[in-house]
Amino acid sequence: MIEAIEQNLQRGVQLLKNISDDQYRNKSVGPYHSSIGCHMRHILDVYSCIFNGLEDGYIDLSVRERNECAENETSVGLEYFNTVIKRLNEISTEDFNKSVKICDNVGLGNETANYTVAAALMQAQSHTTHHYASIGYLIYQLGIELPVADFGFNPSTVKR
Repeated sequence: MIEAIEQNLQRGVQLLKNISDDQYRNKSVGPYHSSIGCHMRHILDVYSCIFNGLEDGYIDLSVRERNECAENETSVGLEYFNTVIKRLNEISTEDFNKSVKICDNVGLGNETANYTVAAALMQAQSHTTHHYASIGYLIYQLGIELPVADFGFNPSTVKR
């Protein structure tokens, strides 16, 4: 699982290595006017929340870093990716079945649910791919060439 998540995160690293800061922070594309950097920072914030809550078994997804530099400067985004990948590789497979509580604001306030570390990581992986798809739309609209052809595609998507 760790290997698959890291491979997916490396897709983001490759993208950041191949775009400019102006492309990274460009918010001109509607309808949401979010940037590639905004999506990347958000993806990494979710992983950071998981890592920050592992020790005490309480992961609060509503307490995200929201570092504006990480969404505006590719170099800071790359540093954030590297930190997340390093921390991901510090998780032991023996920890996968550890129970954790996940808290998040689901629309009407915070709710808490029981998870395992593996389930939290699987959800973060799916969340990453979801945002990569949104980034793929932005990339297309901005005329940027994708560094990998399957960027933003879920592995379970039927290939034709």
